[in-house]
Amino acid sequence: MRRALVKGLCGALLACALAACATQDAVAPPPAVKGYIIAEISVTDPAGYEAYKAAVAPMVARFGGRYLVRGGQVTPKEGAAPSGRVVVLEFESYAAAQTFFDSSAYQAIMHLRTHNATSRLFIVEGIAPAP
Repeated sequence: MRRALVKGLCGALLACALAACATQDAVAPPPAVKGYIIAEISVTDPAGYEAYKAAVAPMVARFGGRYLVRGGQVTPKEGAAPSGRVVVLEFESYAAAQTFFDSSAYQAIMHLRTHNATSRLFIVEGIAPAP
């Protein structure tokens, strides 16, 4: 009788523990959606642009970003080819990408890009990873 009671209690505790785990999984936050800065940059003064490249790379890392594309070969398949180099930065979220761009640190060096190149720049939200 005592053994049956202990087995019953163990079974009940196990069921509660499994239910708690299932509940936690059900309310887990969704995976973070990445944020990206995508730029098309036509360098007009290569020497001046080098100062921008040297200043921005460590700043991107400080803000948690990383380069996915930084120049390189481009083969247009549809529409007009980019007028210059293509750069893609990845951040943990759309807000993090926006925070980087709006930061006083980046704003202080942005003129090194805008005075030495013409650019088209976008901040875009990625898609949610599959569960």
